[in-house]
Amino acid sequence: MARQQQDVDELFDVKNAFYVGNYQQAINEAQNVNPSSPMVTLQRDSFLYRSYIAQGNFRIVLQELRSADPMLQPLKSLVEYLSPDANKPAIVADIDTRVAKGTELTNEIFLIVAATIYYHEENYEAALKILHGAEALELRAFTLQCLLAMNRPDLARKQLKALQDIEDDGTLTQLAQAWLNLAQGGPGVQDAHYSIMELAERLGALGAGPAAVGAAAAASRGMWEEAEQMLTEAQARAPQQPELLLGLAVTAAHSGKLPEVSSRYLDQLLESHPEHPFTKEYNAKANEIKRLAAQYQPSVSS
Repeated sequence: MARQQQDVDELFDVKNAFYVGNYQQAINEAQNVNPSSPMVTLQRDSFLYRSYIAQGNFRIVLQELRSADPMLQPLKSLVEYLSPDANKPAIVADIDTRVAKGTELTNEIFLIVAATIYYHEENYEAALKILHGAEALELRAFTLQCLLAMNRPDLARKQLKALQDIEDDGTLTQLAQAWLNLAQGGPGVQDAHYSIMELAERLGALGAGPAAVGAAAAASRGMWEEAEQMLTEAQARAPQQPELLLGLAVTAAHSGKLPEVSSRYLDQLLESHPEHPFTKEYNAKANEIKRLAAQYQPSVSS
């Protein structure tokens, strides 16, 4: 009986809700946990505060971090980085200094924060450097994401194998397999679609990330209405998520909607997320078209 008690993960429901992006559910579950040890308390609070951060509720986190465990303090850097009008170069430079110093590299929360900031900066090599050798499932899954962002599915497959060896039927492993299958395309797209649908059936509402993956897989199979439904349901919980806005713009254009419907989603994305990679690339191409149009404009009006 004692062994069975030790094998129970007190944060099982918290973690699963967080991993699928259902942050309010993760908050609700975390607030119902009565931790059996200081370590479980630390882990619970990490998921709780990260869920608030994902929702954009920065003030709550900053207030509570004033008296929180020192191991949680790296989360302040993540709040500062994600806040509007953040001085991102200064924050990245501070992270660089702390990584070089090395004293925080045994703190998984710092590793998550630093890797997340590097990932947002598209500095995947730096993220992989600090994640190298990490044993925690979440950090291994993060490593796989970085490898896919670098277009290295070969190395991502090895990382997935490591995840499967540790927890073959875990939520993170299932998500990682869906990410890899979608990135590789072909027959794997169907598997990615089924994986996300199975997660939705098992865990309920999906957040922006998994919903976007499932919608992309459905769209790749020509199932535009199902893709749109997944995105719409997720957007009801997270109206401003850029991945959902982009996906809805695409599905609207392919599902017989009026052109202005797709344009509205696109305009909302461009206006509310000026730093998003798609927005930057879209604006760069729009400016290039304007430059070319001006270059070939007649010098004398007819």
